[in-house]
Amino acid sequence: MTMKFDIIGKRYWWFLFSALIIIPGLISMAVQGFNLGIDFTGGTLLDLKFDRPVSVHEVREALKEHQLENSTIQLAGINQGDKAQNVFIRTRVLTEEERKTVANDLRTKVSQFDVLRVEKVGATIGAELTRQAIIALVVSWILMIIYITWRFEFKFAVSGIAALVHDIVLVLGVFSLLQKEIDATFVAAILTIVGYSINDTIVIFDRIRENLKTHRKSETFSNLVNRSIWQVMTRSIYTVLTVLMATAALYWFGGETTKNFSLALLIGISSGCYSSIFNASPIWVTWKEYADRRRLQAKTKGA
Repeated sequence: MTMKFDIIGKRYWWFLFSALIIIPGLISMAVQGFNLGIDFTGGTLLDLKFDRPVSVHEVREALKEHQLENSTIQLAGINQGDKAQNVFIRTRVLTEEERKTVANDLRTKVSQFDVLRVEKVGATIGAELTRQAIIALVVSWILMIIYITWRFEFKFAVSGIAALVHDIVLVLGVFSLLQKEIDATFVAAILTIVGYSINDTIVIFDRIRENLKTHRKSETFSNLVNRSIWQVMTRSIYTVLTVLMATAALYWFGGETTKNFSLALLIGISSGCYSSIFNASPIWVTWKEYADRRRLQAKTKGA
């Protein structure tokens, strides 16, 4: 693909755009926080035995009116295809009044049932596991910095990680603004986004490195990076569109339990493609030009 316009020359506009879409999310995270799911907060466990075999879909539809469609629903006992009489429902913490209302709706819309057990259950992802996940993410960034520094240079490594942080903060911000539920699948989505984003960034960095080997002094770093980005632009577009098509299909047809997971992927993968092109490489150019100016000033003073 030939160069159409000056991406690097307009880099400060891209930085401004990133700031404009990230700042509302940061404010939301500080003010209203996150809507943590039962994986983080614990919840109520209902063990029910229906008079007839019921499906997960029937139960979930009945729970939707109470904003409990993301609850964990498991069939137990003797299954008849995709139906069973024994059903485990794990929801957010319900008050006694809420539990009675939900039970009445289930009896009306699904079937009569006997309550075998009702109890409060703890979080499957506690504070300690959350802390370990954050530590693991930070350690992965450090290892990425070491590896990219070894294969490329330190400025490339920091620029790539800056793009990663951009993508993760954007996804977190959107989920905070929309108060979408955050559960175990969201954590998996974040890790997937990290892998995708850094891969797309490395492809561009690798082309820049190859072009640096034949770099002419008459060509500025901005022009070289522009040329490098446009050389892999077709590959980036094809890759992101292919992934987004599959993720969009998962979002629309995958059911309620995968909606937040696929939504996080849709936002993160789109952001990853954007940040790889419009953030990571421009950050490297800005840093490189600044370092060269400092070096030139030092030489001028020394002379």
